[in-house]
Amino acid sequence: MMDIRNLLSCVDHTLLRPNARVIEVDELCAEAVAWRTASVCIPPRHVARARRLHPDLVIGTVIGFPLGYDTTAAKLAEARGALAAGADELDMVIDIGAALDHDYERVRADIAAIRECSSRHVLKVIVETCYLGRDELARLCRIVSELGADYIKTSTGFGPAGALVEDIRFMREHCDPEVRIKAAGGIRSLEAMQQMLDAGADRIGASAAVRLAREAAAAAKE
Repeated sequence: MMDIRNLLSCVDHTLLRPNARVIEVDELCAEAVAWRTASVCIPPRHVARARRLHPDLVIGTVIGFPLGYDTTAAKLAEARGALAAGADELDMVIDIGAALDHDYERVRADIAAIRECSSRHVLKVIVETCYLGRDELARLCRIVSELGADYIKTSTGFGPAGALVEDIRFMREHCDPEVRIKAAGGIRSLEAMQQMLDAGADRIGASAAVRLAREAAAAAKE
């Protein structure tokens, strides 16, 4: 039988819609506290308020999101602002076009700059697997490993496809053991979340996890 509480402890409770309102982010954070999710992942403008209202909550936010083609200087400014506002974790999007051009030095420099400014915080590197071939994904796994990022993350959730179990297995094979994996994008059931963890993911990025857990708990009482 699935341990829902244990599953939620691996979930970044997420709200990254462009029309996310303060009341929705407040509710998300309260749910994360009540259900003891691993963290919340929220837009940068909401970080300071979430930190003020929930001093002990692990707060993540996004950098260069969702397209990744911002300049490194812009990403650095965003990262520094997020950390100053109280973020604990940064989910940064790589320069996807540079990766597809095989300009790996540009990709490396981009990640390295954010890693340096967030050296005391958790850094998750979003590679947007739906656009990548296997050789490109393997190369990015090596770069993320070599630069000491904490996580490699599958997707923004804004691309044409999200996390796939086979991608998780492939990334686990090609990343150093110290690099953890975050599966995100299109994960809409508790069973799918568990499948990602079973395949080698360490975190799940999901917006529906708490609602699904609440529904499962209610059904169990009937």
